[in-house]
Amino acid sequence: MRLIEELEQRVGREESLFRAQLIREDIARLQRLQEIARTTGDAAAYKKASMRIGWTQGDLRTHELRAPLEVLLDAVYAYETGTRGTEEDAASSVAWFELDRTRMERLVGCLSTPVPKPTD
Repeated sequence: MRLIEELEQRVGREESLFRAQLIREDIARLQRLQEIARTTGDAAAYKKASMRIGWTQGDLRTHELRAPLEVLLDAVYAYETGTRGTEEDAASSVAWFELDRTRMERLVGCLSTPVPKPTD
């Protein structure tokens, strides 16, 4: 899948150790999606299994990513169970970048929320 190849190239160029680690984890998730798509009997079982592979810490906030995540899951499933054509490959990349953008917005939002100072 071209998306995985692109992410592997980005890891080597990434200056941020944090971002490089996230990309490595993302590559592992995408490879897991491919495996689940190839070994699961149908789309519903694939989707159910794929929603809980660590998209967020302990998958506690994965529901916040549901819409773009489902688009990605559908695109990867179509790629793995279809012709593996350039159209399916491109759909996976587009879906991935939307999911990643949404996830980063949530992460930045969490990090920028002020923490109340304890009172004496």
